Amino acid sequence: MTQEEVFKNLIAHAKEYGFIFPSSEIYDGLSAVYDYGQMGVEMKNNIKKYWWESMVRLNENIVGIDSAIFMHPRIWEASGHVGAFNDPLIDNKDSKKRYRADVLIEDYLAKLEEKMNKEVEKGRKKFGDSFNEEQFRATNPNVLRSKTKWDEVHQRMTEALNQNDLVALRQLIIDCEIACPISGTKNWTEVRQFNLMFSTQLGNISDESGIIYLRPETAQGIFVNFLNVQKTGRMKIPFGIAQIGKAFRNEIVARQFIFRMREFEQMEMQFFVRPGDEMQWFKKWKATRLAWHKALGLGDEKYRFHDHEKLAHYANAATDIEFEFPFGFKELEGIHSRTDFDLSQHQKFSGRKMQYFDPETNESYVPYVIETSIGLDRTFLAILSSAYTEEKLENGEERVVLRIPPAIAPVKMAVLPLIKKDGLPEKAHEIMNTLKIDFNCQYDEKDSIGKRYRRQDAIGTPFCITVDHDTLNDNCVTIRYRDTMTQERVPIDALRTIMDEKVNLRSLLGKL
Repeated sequence: MTQEEVFKNLIAHAKEYGFIFPSSEIYDGLSAVYDYGQMGVEMKNNIKKYWWESMVRLNENIVGIDSAIFMHPRIWEASGHVGAFNDPLIDNKDSKKRYRADVLIEDYLAKLEEKMNKEVEKGRKKFGDSFNEEQFRATNPNVLRSKTKWDEVHQRMTEALNQNDLVALRQLIIDCEIACPISGTKNWTEVRQFNLMFSTQLGNISDESGIIYLRPETAQGIFVNFLNVQKTGRMKIPFGIAQIGKAFRNEIVARQFIFRMREFEQMEMQFFVRPGDEMQWFKKWKATRLAWHKALGLGDEKYRFHDHEKLAHYANAATDIEFEFPFGFKELEGIHSRTDFDLSQHQKFSGRKMQYFDPETNESYVPYVIETSIGLDRTFLAILSSAYTEEKLENGEERVVLRIPPAIAPVKMAVLPLIKKDGLPEKAHEIMNTLKIDFNCQYDEKDSIGKRYRRQDAIGTPFCITVDHDTLNDNCVTIRYRDTMTQERVPIDALRTIMDEKVNLRSLLGKL
């Protein structure tokens, strides 16, 4: 089964088991907008809690805020979003579909990478244990041809983007003979810039004076509250401000399920430092954030850094933590050294001093900023896609299981009476009532115990607690483990402690 087929199965599974629904589905849906179902919202909240506690609780010099979605329109002029928050778009004249020019080229580069990887796999099969991948890549003519092409296209794309040369971008698409995925033709329009911000009206005024924007990022809410937080919290440099919140971008190329949406959620932290210290903090936060991701146990090999060749107007260093999704390595989190651009711009546009008096150096300055910005929805997709497994068992049966990290799983445990009589349901309810104070649990007594296990596997419940006839005599239950399907008999009195050790967030936070 191809990765594309597995991804389609994952999307269907996410809907069937209450993780993610197409928004407004009874009205035929709304493109690139999704709703989180009963399982999805629990898992999403667990991811938020993991991020928030690792940022705010474990760092004495980081605090959190929750700023408004509606903000003064001058903020977006100061930040550069009104004038420069654009995507280079190109239309296919036959399909009438619109694409991001850089994404079309990136997809072409991904195909070249796939071609090289296939050649490598052929070599691996041919030479077996004696295979040297580095030497093969350096000498195989097919790989070298593709690599030369990749380097050429990548360099031309980078130069065109850095110079905002839309003509060169279009010419590169033509030279690479990139066709529209829908029509299959190469009948392209010119490349144009398109602003990504949603605008709306504030109050009853319908002219331009009432126009405001839905925020395209949460960072500016932190910057405009810098003075409030610093003074009321008596914060000393270096310190950070964290925030989780919704952002909105009018993405033309919204695709790949919840990877790229028009309404999404960000988890951002802006760390304010002394000018000149920014690069050491940039390196520190790169390492810190990668450790946070790896603690989830999805596989260290699934992560990599991708340093930006084209820097944003506000940055002097930037890197992405990329994750290997079913559709390839894509950005999961960005770490940026934003210099003093944001605070200086707000100082200029608002007329308010955005300076910090440093008692150690006895001087005032506009702090520099290190930003960590992670997409909550993308993190959700990374965990879900890594967890999704179609598994063949030794007895010939098949099961679909979500191997979600226990601390992140929406349901921590299911309490299951073996049968629906003989006092077992009553005992199971008694156990359930004790556990649900501390954990999100499910009670299920319908169908055979095997079918109930499969249902819990499908939503990623890490532990099933089975109440049987022996329970009434020995006051013990059986814990069934999701990943291994092994079973363990334990006393009911020890159940809460055992479960807490296995599903508490400290199992993740302790690794950081």
